[in-house]
Amino acid sequence: MAGGGLHGHGELPMNADINVTSLVDVAFVLLIIFMITAPIMQGGIDIQLPRTDAQAIEPREGLVITVDKDGVIFLGEDPLTYEEFRGSFRAIVDARQPSGVYFRGDARARWGDVARVMAVIRSAGIEDLGVVTEAEELER
Repeated sequence: MAGGGLHGHGELPMNADINVTSLVDVAFVLLIIFMITAPIMQGGIDIQLPRTDAQAIEPREGLVITVDKDGVIFLGEDPLTYEEFRGSFRAIVDARQPSGVYFRGDARARWGDVARVMAVIRSAGIEDLGVVTEAEELER
């Protein structure tokens, strides 16, 4: 008796069905992993906005420029060097025609980095620049 299958008296019938229990288990594990990691993946730019007693501005539609504590400039979420920013900002403003320009500067950033970026924004013809801050908590 040569052959690879079970023949004879104690043969088990072949089962051609898909075992969905394992598939559902794997799907639930992946769902849990994605639910845990999704908020972590929503990075953004890590900055500490200065606190002021003025009404806080939330950036709306428009161009958002950020300077972090290390002096890195972000146009939206894209990091740029100062030279890249200076060379391309006017063209970006002309192409996009933003409804507003909002500046987010880290409270720990060097004043020189902030001033240089604001000078480039001003030289591009932006007259109305919104500075985004956090509301200062009043002591009682």
